[in-house]
Amino acid sequence: MPLYTESEAMSSTPPRARDENTALTRAVHAPRIAIEAVSPALDDGRFAAKATVGEPVRVSATIFADGHDVLAAEIGWIDDQGIKRRAPMQLARPLGLDRWEGHFTPDRVGRHVFYIEAWWDVFETYRYELSKKHAASVPIALELEEGRLLLERAAARAEAGLAQGLAKCLDALAQATDQGAQVALLLEGETARLMHEADSRPHLSRTQADYPLEVERLAARFASWYELFPRSQTPDPARHGTFDDVQRRLPLIRDMGFDVLYFPPIHPIGRKHRKGPNNSLEAGPTDPGSPYAIGSPEGGHEAIHPELGSREDFRALVRAAADHGLEIALDFAIQCSPDHPWLAEHPGWFSWRPDGTIRYAENPPKKYQDIVNVDFYADEAVPGLWLALLEVVQGWVDEGVRIFRVDNPHTKPLPFWEWLIQEIRARDPGVMFLAEAFTRPPMMLRLGKVGFSQSYTYFTWRHTKAELTAYFSELDASPMREGYRPNFFVNTPDINPYFLQTSGRSGFLQRAALAALGSGLWGMYSGFELCESAPVPGKEEYLDSEKYEIRPRDYQASGNISLEIAELNRIRRENPALQTHLGIRFHTIESERLLLFSKATESRANVVLVAINLDPFAAHEAAFALPFELFELDDGATLFGEELMSGTRVRWQGRWQSLRLEPARPFAVWRLRPENAP
Repeated sequence: MPLYTESEAMSSTPPRARDENTALTRAVHAPRIAIEAVSPALDDGRFAAKATVGEPVRVSATIFADGHDVLAAEIGWIDDQGIKRRAPMQLARPLGLDRWEGHFTPDRVGRHVFYIEAWWDVFETYRYELSKKHAASVPIALELEEGRLLLERAAARAEAGLAQGLAKCLDALAQATDQGAQVALLLEGETARLMHEADSRPHLSRTQADYPLEVERLAARFASWYELFPRSQTPDPARHGTFDDVQRRLPLIRDMGFDVLYFPPIHPIGRKHRKGPNNSLEAGPTDPGSPYAIGSPEGGHEAIHPELGSREDFRALVRAAADHGLEIALDFAIQCSPDHPWLAEHPGWFSWRPDGTIRYAENPPKKYQDIVNVDFYADEAVPGLWLALLEVVQGWVDEGVRIFRVDNPHTKPLPFWEWLIQEIRARDPGVMFLAEAFTRPPMMLRLGKVGFSQSYTYFTWRHTKAELTAYFSELDASPMREGYRPNFFVNTPDINPYFLQTSGRSGFLQRAALAALGSGLWGMYSGFELCESAPVPGKEEYLDSEKYEIRPRDYQASGNISLEIAELNRIRRENPALQTHLGIRFHTIESERLLLFSKATESRANVVLVAINLDPFAAHEAAFALPFELFELDDGATLFGEELMSGTRVRWQGRWQSLRLEPARPFAVWRLRPENAP
């Protein structure tokens, strides 16, 4: 093997010298300004951070360079239509940490990207030095000439309108009669503005990556969900409920203040291995089975269970819901009953055992004999199965459904979700996906990264003051705040929490308040407003579960908490501070059974203080510290509070106060304002 290539052998420059020259060239052209620790960013831009249309995106980065020259920086951002815009950045306080901040506000839903550029700000460096020297009475004749030359060069390279403004500055500088007037002109803000626009941006550096943002509509961050089984919207357990029956319930659901009405699967239900009441293995001839056993001779995921109504009935329901301010969300459960048409039409999409049988689904210790799973990576499943599932989702989008609650997404391939969600959003960026995932934290965050708008959470199992404080704080910290939006469901058809099984009406009120006031997203499964809690003994499951039978209810039954839920949702709508899980602050209250926290808009125009009694059986009283720091008040100041459930107004003098919360009303919500606020 020759030591050098033919071209190297012909060159008069030794290979080592050429390597050194190449390295030198790279070094000379390398960025002189460092831009590090960019936020918001997920995995350094591998995934899109979450944002909401109309809401400022706060961008920050550590930016620095050698020497003492003043730097300038700005955000460049590009929306989903390719329109480019810019926004300034400033040094953040405390100074000396080289942390820069800025913001921009997306006005369109869709995939955006942003980047940061930084450069030496020659004129700002000059102004800084000129002001210091002038204040110290140092001779500055040469500095004034330098300033004139900077303006002159800027005018020469500027476009017509800007050049004209700079020419006026030069004329004024020439006509100034003394150094003081010249200094004043060079230091004034209008001169700085013109020079900033004409800046040649020496040593311009840019982030190596463009950082993606998934900008979604408001409902991705702020919404109240209500789940019901359409088949149970009937007064007679012997009569299957219909979409028309659901329409009759819409006013009550609206009056409770909900925005999203979510249905478990509405598709045909298989008969083979159909489950009976309480998940029994034997179903009677009239038992409806589980709606999660999807597929029968009437159709699969694209079809509607015949007893619910026709496709036109569904369309009418979607329209009626919209008239009541409600949006329909559908369950997307990628599983099949043994009767699903796909098993006969596409057997290669499934895994078969050596004896020719197919394995039913399991989630130990639970067994789902009425369900079989697809195999995403079977030879015949790629691309056929993937495209078929995309077609299913798109078909329901075409019917007006733009929210999908996805069943157990963590048991399906992450590349599939990333592909499917991007494909759907490329056609309609307003489509949202909720991950029903109760699994390991890294997987739950990763689902958010690949595109899920929201996720179920561990909130259901957080009860003590320490647990709630730690969990809410975790959700408000990176990387969760960039990639994960928590939807605090208080119960589900699958989860009858142990706490609610024994806590009575007070416990239901407590959990509703924690969910509704702790996150911009919360949800409940029907029956919660009736304080339903009868369990399968020893399990977090409902006795006589609606998953396996039709369950009519009297929604006006004594002891219901519908009015309290309506009030909580009203308070959420009227207070922007409560429309996100971000920005929560916990405050001192001298009881382990009382939780105190606040939320505030950035301008402090809306500040809400929440106190919750975590003990459903006893009243608790304690001293607490008002959040005077939010208003920059001293400890002896006056603060006014309006309790938003009762309308009671209070005037607090001094930081330390006391409160008492009874089990019958285990929470209080105050809107705060300082004494001289309008």
